[in-house]
Amino acid sequence: MKTGVALRAALIVATVVLAVVFFLPNTPGYQHMPDWWKKSMPDKGIVLGLDLQGGLHLVFEVEGDKALEIATDRMVSTLSGEFERKKVSATAKREGLFIAVTPGTPDVRKLVEEAFPTLTLANDKGTQKYRIADKEAQRIKDSATDQVLEVFRNRIDQFGVAEPTIHRQGENEIVVQLPGVKDPKRALELMKTTAVLEFKIVNDESPLAADLPASVLPSEEQLVISTFGGRLGDGNEILFQRVTNKETGVVTKRPMLMKKETLLTGDLLTEARVAIDQRMNEPYVSLVFSSAGAKIFEDITGKNVKKRLAIILDGNVYSAPVIQEKIGGGNAQITGSFTMDEAKDLAIVLRAGSLPAPVKILQNLTVGPSLGRDSIEAGKLAGIIATLLVVVFMIFYYRLSGVIADFALILNIVLLIGAMAALNATLTLPGIAGIILAIGMAVDSNVLMFERMREELRAGKTPRSAVEGGYRKAFWTIFDSHVTTLITAAVLFQFGTGPIKGFAVALSLGVSINLFTALTGTKTVFDMMYAKKDAKRLSI
Repeated sequence: MKTGVALRAALIVATVVLAVVFFLPNTPGYQHMPDWWKKSMPDKGIVLGLDLQGGLHLVFEVEGDKALEIATDRMVSTLSGEFERKKVSATAKREGLFIAVTPGTPDVRKLVEEAFPTLTLANDKGTQKYRIADKEAQRIKDSATDQVLEVFRNRIDQFGVAEPTIHRQGENEIVVQLPGVKDPKRALELMKTTAVLEFKIVNDESPLAADLPASVLPSEEQLVISTFGGRLGDGNEILFQRVTNKETGVVTKRPMLMKKETLLTGDLLTEARVAIDQRMNEPYVSLVFSSAGAKIFEDITGKNVKKRLAIILDGNVYSAPVIQEKIGGGNAQITGSFTMDEAKDLAIVLRAGSLPAPVKILQNLTVGPSLGRDSIEAGKLAGIIATLLVVVFMIFYYRLSGVIADFALILNIVLLIGAMAALNATLTLPGIAGIILAIGMAVDSNVLMFERMREELRAGKTPRSAVEGGYRKAFWTIFDSHVTTLITAAVLFQFGTGPIKGFAVALSLGVSINLFTALTGTKTVFDMMYAKKDAKRLSI
């Protein structure tokens, strides 16, 4: 056997072994595998979509105009506090999405514009009317959608749904899919609950704080609480901070001993946004409190210098910066070794508790598990029938060459399932349709090559020359057809919704793998057949 043929055969064997390894987590016996295997090998495999295992599909609309009203109300409250603090005889009130300020004197106008540069003067006849500038209004709407998205993610993490799908759709819609959820009503109520943002002091002075483990797995939270619960006392509690390793992506939880007393809540926070430290060129999060919140925050920071102030959303610690000095004026900064994305995420979390935009449900679809099982069984049956029909037809029409094509077909299916498992792809009902379509396309390439081989044999070529000519002359036709299909699949993936994306993923993987199995897999078998002797006849 020539070296090139041996290398191709070894490559085929290696890809099959990899495919099997990646698919093992989806087999019933995977739970009996040794621990060293589970720790070092892939552990997810293919995930069943909502339509196959049942669950909850929700589409929410974030009411951006309500977010603008809330933002306007906060501005009115802040302006009223400024007028009172500077002893200015003026009033501010909200009228729709406008802020009406009376009297409209130049001094009052200057004070308003200094306090809120993003306000635009809409009317200055007697009573000054301001509205939020268009660019700022759009930012507030986008922020409202982002913060609701973050709250939903946080809620679902607590609910314990495996492989949830949460993403933004369009300008102000959020799609939530909860596969396998057993109690849709409870999940829906959990999603609609208002987020709670709290500020608490970390109790580093207690001896118990030093005894807590540095980090634990998410599944070990309750074990830590039960182990140390008897030593907490009345005024303490254990909360956890989520930590993601930037290099490996492994998620752990950092237990922290916290004083139970809530010193400040998110309803007193008017703004949280990302800014850049000009000296260090690093991002930080800038906080702005309401007039009432500013006084409370100043008192908290004055009494707890050099202590850590934890920022907690729905019971999860997001940050715990050290208070360096007493902070007055209602402005504060959260600094640390943040990346820009981390700073943006923290700002979203902080706003989530202070600017909750109302949401309404546009779509609420519950898929029963029995319907999912029926879909899986129907998909299996369709796949088996399609495969058998193709296998029988190829053997009947192309004889031994058809058997070789069927080998490529089986190889295509094995590698396709392994590739989907390696990518942790979500298998949906349209995805099964994509796999069945890929089965049909898996033999298209062989049909083109076999027909070219027949033409070569009619022209008087030897079987070996006919095989070489068939592959060579059909190559570009096969390549062009597969590339155009891949382009179509890419467009479907880019602009389609969840189920259509599932179809596109399965189709694109199947077409890509088919190029390998048709041009390398079957060619290797033919080359092995003619490695030792020049056959007199080609069964085709």
